[in-house]
Amino acid sequence: MKIGKKDIEYIANLSRIELSEHEKEMFVHQLSDILSYIGKISELNTENVTPMAYTIKASNVFKEDIPEPSISLEDVQLNAPDIKGVFFKVPKVIE
Repeated sequence: MKIGKKDIEYIANLSRIELSEHEKEMFVHQLSDILSYIGKISELNTENVTPMAYTIKASNVFKEDIPEPSISLEDVQLNAPDIKGVFFKVPKVIE
């Protein structure tokens, strides 16, 4: 499939970008090269190739969920600039 200058202008319009004439010509050649390479790949016989979801074989490693004591409220509030009871007091941001 060949890409023409009109195709590049259409894509640029959809992308809301402005391209110079030089950039349009450059993209015509680059996208045509990409599409011709994809055409070469599509010629390969993939009949006996099983589809895969990942390029490497990986599996999840799960860690046992063991409850641990968390930081105390007093320790958390030590770094707070201002507190009110058990809450952090912050400046009002909505008027």
